[in-house]
Amino acid sequence: MFPDKIYYEPGILDYTLGQQLKEKYKEKPWISIQSHNNIEELRSNPNSSFPAMKQHLIIGTRKTHRYVPNQKVSDFLVPYTSSGCTAMCLYCYLVCNYNKCSYLRLFVNREEMLDKIIRTAGRSHKDLTFEIGSNSDLVLENTITGNLEWTITNFARTQKGLLTFPTKFDMVGPLLPLEHKGRVIFRMSVNPQPIISSAEFGTASLKRRIHALNLMADAGYRTGILIAPIILTDNYQELYSTLLDQLSDELSAKARENSFLELILMTYSFVHRKINEEAFPAAADLYDASKMTGRGMGKYCYRPDVRREAEEWFTNAIHEKLKGMKILYIS
Repeated sequence: MFPDKIYYEPGILDYTLGQQLKEKYKEKPWISIQSHNNIEELRSNPNSSFPAMKQHLIIGTRKTHRYVPNQKVSDFLVPYTSSGCTAMCLYCYLVCNYNKCSYLRLFVNREEMLDKIIRTAGRSHKDLTFEIGSNSDLVLENTITGNLEWTITNFARTQKGLLTFPTKFDMVGPLLPLEHKGRVIFRMSVNPQPIISSAEFGTASLKRRIHALNLMADAGYRTGILIAPIILTDNYQELYSTLLDQLSDELSAKARENSFLELILMTYSFVHRKINEEAFPAAADLYDASKMTGRGMGKYCYRPDVRREAEEWFTNAIHEKLKGMKILYIS
């Protein structure tokens, strides 16, 4: 049962959350490390060890707090309380960035990180939106730390700005009664169930994701839906048409009325392929030479003509099946 062992920087015990986690997991093996960024014994593991490494929990403090401007659903991508995940999505960009080391890392200096968000929001002449979940799944993390509940509660006591985060999980019960003051944008990532089953290992089913989105919308949260990443299988029009029908049938009135859409086509890489073929030898290869082309060193994306055709199809299908729901962007 997760976690099987914990790697930790000794300095985390100077923080309240670090002490709480030490008590919570006192029966687990604790292994002292110098830095959460470089655990050599894990980096040297073979690719086949990837699923086993996902059972480890890494705890440290976040040292880098650089905000990245973003012009999609937020003003800034913000480093926050975790990085990585316990899920094993075959396309995850964190797998590419960290090679095999995309296990869940927790950062205990949450007060420092939230304080910077609040100060940045307060200095702005407009309401800034901060994406706090770009490197992790905070709904999943919240089941371990309670950080999302803590964040929403404390942020709502301030006067300016908005927070947003995406998820592939449905454990939203603790968030429903919180006083969020309409300043949190909850975004659910969806895909057709056959793609979830074959490429998004360890995540919630589509039906459970839609139910969680409805609960959050009905609790007054602002909501969005990411169709991401869009994987252009040979039968993608059939798969995604079924997905759109399910959204049309199962979204609550409030979720359907107030949600926007983000569409993101999959990018892939040589690193993904090498890890996946050894860690998940029975899984489908997401690389499609007939539709994809190189983009940078070792990376693949869909060819421009393939993208154009897909974008046109999605735009028309959404207009037909989810009439009135705004597409924020397609990337």
